[in-house]
Amino acid sequence: MHITSERRLDDGVLEREFTLGEIPGTLWTPESATPVPLILMAHNNGLPKGADRLVARARHSAAQGYAVATIDASGCGDRPRSAAEERARADFRRAMRAGGPVDEVFESFIGPLVENAVPDWRTTLDALLALPGIGGPVGYSGWTAVGIRLAVVEPRIAAAGFFAGGYVPRAQREEARQVTVPLLFLLQWDDEGNPRQRALDLFEAFGTREKTLHANLGGHTGTPWFEVEDGNRFFDRHLK
Repeated sequence: MHITSERRLDDGVLEREFTLGEIPGTLWTPESATPVPLILMAHNNGLPKGADRLVARARHSAAQGYAVATIDASGCGDRPRSAAEERARADFRRAMRAGGPVDEVFESFIGPLVENAVPDWRTTLDALLALPGIGGPVGYSGWTAVGIRLAVVEPRIAAAGFFAGGYVPRAQREEARQVTVPLLFLLQWDDEGNPRQRALDLFEAFGTREKTLHANLGGHTGTPWFEVEDGNRFFDRHLK
């Protein structure tokens, strides 16, 4: 891991930009005399690691005593994408705007994105846990499809918070039954991009015995800030 820049923020959190091979990432760590738990934080559907909402959540969690990391995984953010990947993205956006069936084009876009992103997250996890000051346990927060796969294949994930679970690839809908870690699932009741019933069906499918659903009125980007605070309390119960 190569640290490319670092700065101390007003709240005492240290923000470091890093690269790990082709993977760019950001790590936020609190001032602490002892090793702290780690939260991996992923934005939905390939948006960049520097997205304002993600950074705000990450900084808040770091100030509460967590190391928080995010990356631009394969196909995400500014990472290079093939012509086929760009076509799949464009087809998905057109299908969503048209309001017609989107399942097949969604699979062609999101399915490969998840398959390629998860190895980058696991590589990053290996490197982060080797750093001084980060001791685990490990939580995951964010994009549901990637989180499902990580929770199934990565035994170091001890708890997970998932957002916007309406559209999830078929492979991850099947894998949901294998998710056994404590789970907090956030649902925006009027989410224009994630069908409500699909999200409810996915929540029911999760195999864990400890799962909580928080539903709030509003669209996709309208998640209340208090859910960030509740998310930290969820991680406090399971990571500290």
